[in-house]
Amino acid sequence: MRKALRHLLSRKRQDRVDREAGFTLIELLVVLVILGLLAGVAAPPVLRYLGRAKTDTAKIQIQSLSNALDLYRLDVGRYPSQEEGLQALVARPGSVDSWNGPYVKKQTSLTDPWGALYLYRVPGQNGDYDLYSLGADKAQGGTGENADVTSW
Repeated sequence: MRKALRHLLSRKRQDRVDREAGFTLIELLVVLVILGLLAGVAAPPVLRYLGRAKTDTAKIQIQSLSNALDLYRLDVGRYPSQEEGLQALVARPGSVDSWNGPYVKKQTSLTDPWGALYLYRVPGQNGDYDLYSLGADKAQGGTGENADVTSW
């Protein structure tokens, strides 16, 4: 009898421990809702920061390409023609003897952070040449991440 009573008490304690050990479905749903609210509050500033970072990267890349164009001009005596384009910074154009490049190591350096090739116009409307990106929207004008990034 004593053994049976001890077993019964032990079993009741074990049942209580088993019930208290896990989370209920309601508790889990409350946690998921709280996490969703936190993500909704935190996501917009992070996305704005990401857009600004791409614009800043484009500005730095345009400055680097401008320096490479100036080096090309020092070696060749002129900027790449419109037909040669920015590709002349990576591979020797057929008609150029004094090319001392590559002035840009990777072909991917000619691509802006949004995946489009940088645009090059010579002679430029704003200087000897115009080097620019149309931004995220790939259209002229715009604000924020959609704004054009230019060398002038």
